[in-house]
Amino acid sequence: MTEFDAVWLNAQLATMSDTGKPYGAISDGALAVKDGIITYVGPKADLPAFDALATPLYDLQGQWVLPGFIDCHTHLVYAGSRANEFELRLQGASYQQIAAAGGGIASTVRATREASHETLFTLAKDRLNALQAEGVTTVEIKSGYGLDLANEQKILEVAALLDAHHPLSIKKTFLGAHALPPEFKDDAEGYIAAVCQMLPTLHNQQLVDAVDVFCEGIGFSVAQSRKVFAAAKALGLPVKAHAEQLSNLGGTALVAEFAGLSADHIEYLDDAGVAAMAQADTVAVLLPGAYYFLRETQLPPIALLRQYQVPMAIATDLNPGTSPFCSLQLMLNMACTLFRLTPEEALLGVTKHAAKALGLADRGTLAAGMRADFGCYAISQPAELCYQYGVKPLRQLVIGGKICRLEH
Repeated sequence: MTEFDAVWLNAQLATMSDTGKPYGAISDGALAVKDGIITYVGPKADLPAFDALATPLYDLQGQWVLPGFIDCHTHLVYAGSRANEFELRLQGASYQQIAAAGGGIASTVRATREASHETLFTLAKDRLNALQAEGVTTVEIKSGYGLDLANEQKILEVAALLDAHHPLSIKKTFLGAHALPPEFKDDAEGYIAAVCQMLPTLHNQQLVDAVDVFCEGIGFSVAQSRKVFAAAKALGLPVKAHAEQLSNLGGTALVAEFAGLSADHIEYLDDAGVAAMAQADTVAVLLPGAYYFLRETQLPPIALLRQYQVPMAIATDLNPGTSPFCSLQLMLNMACTLFRLTPEEALLGVTKHAAKALGLADRGTLAAGMRADFGCYAISQPAELCYQYGVKPLRQLVIGGKICRLEH
């Protein structure tokens, strides 16, 4: 007789696996967990015999079960608010005027530098709680609001503390090459050299899972980004980039050259860049929140991504300046309405493809051997998660085989 720690019965399973059926769906399904791992997923009729008296059973009464959602691009650890800038822009102020007055990313850097570990932890925990309430089980957190060794380290240490003390699984990305700090005003080359020197120190403290750059006209050039990627590669760290958000600079091709995990934003990506991504098996991370908040008009090349079969992930890009949205479910709706993704593409984007964007092979689908990360939803069909926003259909969330308390 098979031993399970818990069994879920009478479920509709959206496995998000390649089964030939939409959403990898299994009707009248069952799911079983042992030691934090899914050990059975499939038709209830085929569930191996087990001791039903000694095993916790959960009758889902037809609820849908999906893999735990993965928010694969956030800047979640920061202090301060930019609501004042939001208001100023709507009153007619330009970005240049706001920046000249000390606003923009510089204001977030100041506030984050001034904040303690405890303050940053508390602010970030509230944001993680909001994501968890929607079914998110894994979150990537980028640094990039410290812009010197001590403060970049502080942000990544807070991310590590969240990983240790919050139910969600956290992946830490070093984004030192996010913007120029005041100490290196007009000296981008000097700052890139400093970033490359920070990286080994942070890596030695086990604070870095991946390395990111902002490769853009208002960020860093392809040549400067290459130096950061080379430093990452020397340490065996995977790379990714904010690329082609505002212009077609070539950052995506650079990521592909380094066999990077993902290229993110990519509104201005061309045919050659998409082909390079396909060749390198690099994920396209779409960030509809930033597109919406900045009122952009250049859509990502969705048709090309489909043509070249490049996996598309969806993320919040949660940050105080350009995507102040702490809701992955809202991003599902925006991806469908603004970018015209199908609900199945959008849900793949926050499960299977989001896991791939973080280099995680142990989650993102419901399959035997995968981490027991999944959510149970009171919905009639998976598309409902993309269609409606504002209600809370999540009824149960399991992370690493443990049921998490939900606040309603």
